[in-house]
Amino acid sequence: MGSDPIPAAFLGHGDPMNALADNRWTQAWRDFGASVPTPRAIVVVSAHWYVGSTLLTAMAAPRTIHDFYGFPPALYEVRYPAPGSPEIAAEIAEAAKPRWIGLDADGWGIDHGTWSVLVHAFPRADIPVIQLSVNGSEGFDDHFDLGVRLDPLRSQGILVLGSGNVVHNLGLLDARAGQPTFDWAVRFDQACTASMAEEPERTGALVDHPDYGRAAPTPDHFLPLAPIAGIAAASGTAAHVLVDGYVGRSLSMTAFRVG
Repeated sequence: MGSDPIPAAFLGHGDPMNALADNRWTQAWRDFGASVPTPRAIVVVSAHWYVGSTLLTAMAAPRTIHDFYGFPPALYEVRYPAPGSPEIAAEIAEAAKPRWIGLDADGWGIDHGTWSVLVHAFPRADIPVIQLSVNGSEGFDDHFDLGVRLDPLRSQGILVLGSGNVVHNLGLLDARAGQPTFDWAVRFDQACTASMAEEPERTGALVDHPDYGRAAPTPDHFLPLAPIAGIAAASGTAAHVLVDGYVGRSLSMTAFRVG
């Protein structure tokens, strides 16, 4: 692998059914995967591994986790049989020092925040995949700092992805066709887009935005953006929008690419 940094990205994953869908978001994920050099490994910060510490999966064969209920049987049949890599997980933990990252040898695996996008971006499932948890005891700035520390790994062929949603309010989700997106959702999503493009180092200030409480009533889906903002700031590379759009009035599908 050459020394040019491999791009990083934040992907708005939305509904788990996107794993089986062909739409403009899944097409954007496919286009992204096809556009980057083949990674040595893929590290995904998934909103669906929201725990009280910072952990990396460190097993040779991570299981596919179906962490949802009430969906069609076909979704539960999806498997993403990518290998893991305990060795690369240890390498990532070393790069993050003096921050501590624990190695999870058998507890987790690949959840739908990861596999619902990777089945499109890297459908062959032949690249080692390592998940990085969202630490519920830490805030945006801590996750941003982690991205800064992980940025040099991109020059070693490691692709860093965040998987969540900039706006994620399931309590106000309205699936009726033709309903306009809530004004506050559009405002917050646009503010995030502007920050990532112009001042990624200030993206953490969005937690004080007047619409943040409705856009991210829980932080789990917003925090995976923070390491990607950290990478953008550390590398001096503006993020640009891969794809955007809204679902159900209160969910944004915005995705960003860095590099």
